[in-house]
Amino acid sequence: MLIPVELKRYSRQIVLPEIGLGGQELLKAGSVLMIGAGGLGCPVLQYLVAAGVGQIGIVDDDRVDLTNLHRQILYSTDDIGLNKAVTAKKKLTLLNPYVSIEAYPERIKSENAEILLSSYDIIIDGSDNFSTRYLVNDFCISLDKILVSGAIFKFEGQVAVFNYQHGPTYRDLFPDEKNMSTTDNCAEVGVLGVLPGIIGAYMAAEVIKIICNFGEVLSGKLLTVNALDCSTHIFKIQSNIADASKVSLPAKTQSSSESDQQLALVSGEPADSIGDDFITLNELNNWLTNQPDQVILIDVRENYEFEEGNLGGINIPIYELIEHLSEFEQISKLVFYCQSGHRSKLARQLLKPLFNGSTFILKSAV
Repeated sequence: MLIPVELKRYSRQIVLPEIGLGGQELLKAGSVLMIGAGGLGCPVLQYLVAAGVGQIGIVDDDRVDLTNLHRQILYSTDDIGLNKAVTAKKKLTLLNPYVSIEAYPERIKSENAEILLSSYDIIIDGSDNFSTRYLVNDFCISLDKILVSGAIFKFEGQVAVFNYQHGPTYRDLFPDEKNMSTTDNCAEVGVLGVLPGIIGAYMAAEVIKIICNFGEVLSGKLLTVNALDCSTHIFKIQSNIADASKVSLPAKTQSSSESDQQLALVSGEPADSIGDDFITLNELNNWLTNQPDQVILIDVRENYEFEEGNLGGINIPIYELIEHLSEFEQISKLVFYCQSGHRSKLARQLLKPLFNGSTFILKSAV
């Protein structure tokens, strides 16, 4: 269960109907393992820790180098020479102390891969070499783990989700390991500093979508981003085809509006279908007239919103409600209101199991 400080910390995320309290609790219960704490690992880890993913592991035996700092912005000059996994854990714990982080300052290999991967629900590959990518992919298949993968090269990056609900794997996209292993890496050809941030943010978004069960996951698809002309493309990936023709460019690139149409609540229900008890302003006035000591009207918006205009009552932002629960022991009815009604629904959902009386939502918005 989320504690009050977490409700406030994640309030801007919880208010999204696609996430809500249920989704935030799923994030807290979720566990991910990040392979590589370099260019991609830094933004992925920063966003997942900030989002409240409860258990995070970091695997990297590399040390911070001066050449890393133009793109691995989790680190500073003072960190040069330190192990990346250990240093990342220290920095990320400062970012969010309510997340459990484990550092594994070692290189992932066939001898330790099963042990490392077994303890986590989702594996994220931000490694910089193809041998590691194939190794991680193969163990994810063996252990039935979801794999979120990203890669960067000069000005271009790519993101895909593999082995999701037994969908396509990394080997379906790149079947010829021998030829891939000879491809140039970033150290040899260079990389634009901001590119890992762009691709890493996409990777973190996929992880959050998977944990919270909303949106359309990049399973069976490869998203490519070119920073030179801001172009994006989505390629389809087919399973069980033995040659490179398994990847084909679709007629169009997915747009943000298409993504929005795929959004769904964690519960599988639209927000308006949740069984809330609404009352009218007239009903509230009758209660306040006939039993004023038994009813409290609560504006669950931010303080500045309450000051700009309100319908009366008291102001307690949604993330502070639990802290005030003891003040409602002698009250039989709590009535919540906000502007759109969404935060009121979240407030009722949060307090209903904890409050002995009845909870309601005021139909009239501010």
